[in-house]
Amino acid sequence: MLSVLSARRSFDDLTEQEILALAISSEEDDGRIYRGYAERLRADYPASSAIFDAMAEEEDTHRRRLIDLHRDRFGDVIPLIRREHVSGFYARRPVWLMRNLGLDRIRDEAEAMEAGAARFYARAAARTSDASTRRLLGDLAAAEAGHSDLAATLTADHLGDDARDAEERTRHRQFVLTWVQPGLAGLMDGSVSTLAPIFAAAFATGDTWNTFLVGLAASVGAGISMGFTEAASDDGAISGRGSPVKRGVASGVMTTIGGLGHALPYLIPHFWTATITALVVVFIELWAIAWIQNRWMQTPFLRATLQVVAGGGLVLAAGILIGSG
Repeated sequence: MLSVLSARRSFDDLTEQEILALAISSEEDDGRIYRGYAERLRADYPASSAIFDAMAEEEDTHRRRLIDLHRDRFGDVIPLIRREHVSGFYARRPVWLMRNLGLDRIRDEAEAMEAGAARFYARAAARTSDASTRRLLGDLAAAEAGHSDLAATLTADHLGDDARDAEERTRHRQFVLTWVQPGLAGLMDGSVSTLAPIFAAAFATGDTWNTFLVGLAASVGAGISMGFTEAASDDGAISGRGSPVKRGVASGVMTTIGGLGHALPYLIPHFWTATITALVVVFIELWAIAWIQNRWMQTPFLRATLQVVAGGGLVLAAGILIGSG
């Protein structure tokens, strides 16, 4: 994880040519995503599909204008730089996961994409000294911000009485991005990654107190690591995911809680009583995480079950087998 973070560039370290190259690749990616959304919605929501087709065409227009500007200023060779190479960019959803998104979630995803693009262009314009570059980036920031009525359009056309107020959507999305996503990632990491060392220590030593100390150390250490990693990976300025401190706290605290859940039972001095209690806690933890993924992240329940419950069960079994050996 640290090697990946160290390989990412800070946005403030990019040259003007690299900023243009990043904008070009980002527009190309967003155009592909919008076309994927359009194809996903075409059968059931043809009007919404047409909106996303039009948005993809506009992203293509933006990309061509950026390429023309790059050619005039720097020549035909465009540096290879993508959003995953730059710290602070929120990763786009992989195209193969679009089939699991409904209209409501697609609307939120598109709104977040446009808001992030507008923030990027506004920040990029402030970093440039060339007048023509600054003008184009400012125009693109305004254009991306102008797409903010997309959610309202989709709501009016397809959601009827179930439409949510735009401010409520923004509040909910920000809450999910700042607290739920990093907290859930921390809970999953803490609950699953500490299973093997805790139960290996339990079955290897048969000593409940030492097992608790191993679990405490693993949980606190994992919480500190996850907290710093989350905070350092994205400052939230472009991605819109909110304060890195809040996200780091959410991730770190939930990681620690996830590990302590099945470490605390080993404060019980009787080995088998403590172990059975810990196993019950693990069972509850894994199913709770699967439910949270389904409820807040719209992950299909079967997929969440396979990812969390089955994966956690394998880690648990590995820990017990290693400790017993």
